[in-house]
Amino acid sequence: MVNKRAQFMANKRRRNARKKTWKELSPMAKFGTITAAIVQLSLLFAAQRDISRRPADQIRGGKTLWRLATLVNFVGPGSYFTFGVKRSLAAK
Repeated sequence: MVNKRAQFMANKRRRNARKKTWKELSPMAKFGTITAAIVQLSLLFAAQRDISRRPADQIRGGKTLWRLATLVNFVGPGSYFTFGVKRSLAAK
């Protein structure tokens, strides 16, 4: 019974917890957030630009599909560069 009570109280605290505002974040947390955002936007830009410039026969699947997929944070651009781009035999 004591364990269930402790779990109940922990869940109650989690429900009542609020997200920190930007001003409440530590300088390292702010730096990490900005860095992650820059990396994410750079990957998105690189993937979108590559899709625009690469001929359709060098991409697995449709360009529209990959454009939508790259909008998923980190996973989309990474998936595109890993699975969506056909590699030539000379590159291997």
